[in-house]
Amino acid sequence: MKKRILSGIQPTGDVHLGNYFGMMKPAIELQGEGETYLFIADLHALTSSMAPEDLRRNSFNVALDFLSCGLDPAKTIFFRQSEVPEVTELAWILSCQTSMGLLERCHSYKDKTSKGMVPNHGLFAYPVLMAADILIYKSTLVPVGRDQKQHLEVTRDIAVRFNNRYGDILAIPEPIIRDSTAIVPGTDGEKMSKSYGNTIELFGDEKELRKKVMGIVTDSKGLDDPKNPDECTPFLLYKLFVDGGKAAEMAEKLRKGGYGYGHAKKELFEIYWEHFRPFRDKRSEYLKDPARVEGILADGARKARAVAQDTMREIRKAAGIGG
Repeated sequence: MKKRILSGIQPTGDVHLGNYFGMMKPAIELQGEGETYLFIADLHALTSSMAPEDLRRNSFNVALDFLSCGLDPAKTIFFRQSEVPEVTELAWILSCQTSMGLLERCHSYKDKTSKGMVPNHGLFAYPVLMAADILIYKSTLVPVGRDQKQHLEVTRDIAVRFNNRYGDILAIPEPIIRDSTAIVPGTDGEKMSKSYGNTIELFGDEKELRKKVMGIVTDSKGLDDPKNPDECTPFLLYKLFVDGGKAAEMAEKLRKGGYGYGHAKKELFEIYWEHFRPFRDKRSEYLKDPARVEGILADGARKARAVAQDTMREIRKAAGIGG
């Protein structure tokens, strides 16, 4: 079977460092290592009751951000999820092979409802649509964050159950998890997430982004106090940008004392701002030609849909659907 790598991202707002290091950068680095698919999960985003104009704008901006950060449409099939309608048909078929208990055990659903999110069927059934996204392209490898690993396990369970009933049609995907970037801390020290309001965006106003970085929450240790690098959010973010030697230098300064959290935050901002400088320039060029971005997405959708339609022909025949 072909090595086929699939990733997806929800267009729920501005792309941030958690998205970049947890999903975007690894996905871009995998280009050329197999057939690479990347989709903007606008159907998944409907679970958040986003205004239509916001969803359209966010979907475009996510495309803009990926292209600016190095996604190559000649190497990656890049498209909007909703432009491959076969995925929703497969989601229904897979729903009929999925037990309620399997979905009830998903920690993402339990976590969101525990934080006050009013549940709907879309939120509950999210893992089934995710399974359809993966299985319809017969994906063999799926880069995921540690918090999404359970959903991929659900996908594997669903695929095995489907194949046991209808024959070996679906590929059983394997996860790709990078432990060093599995969880990126936010400005409050918790996992960086738009829903927690603790993000640092890739693109935006320099003054506002500097304020966010300098506002990262730390403990109350003073300038001269020794500090634990492993409990220092500015350091944990800084080491994502630098090699081991540079990270060790900051870690040692924190341990010795005489080096405050403010110093660490300033170093973090400088390396962060410089890292994204060429991407900001490229983004400005894409903004001048939005039709080019839309054309890339349309071409990607055409290629992805051709693969999805082939899969669905096999599935319909096996399941007894249609003529």
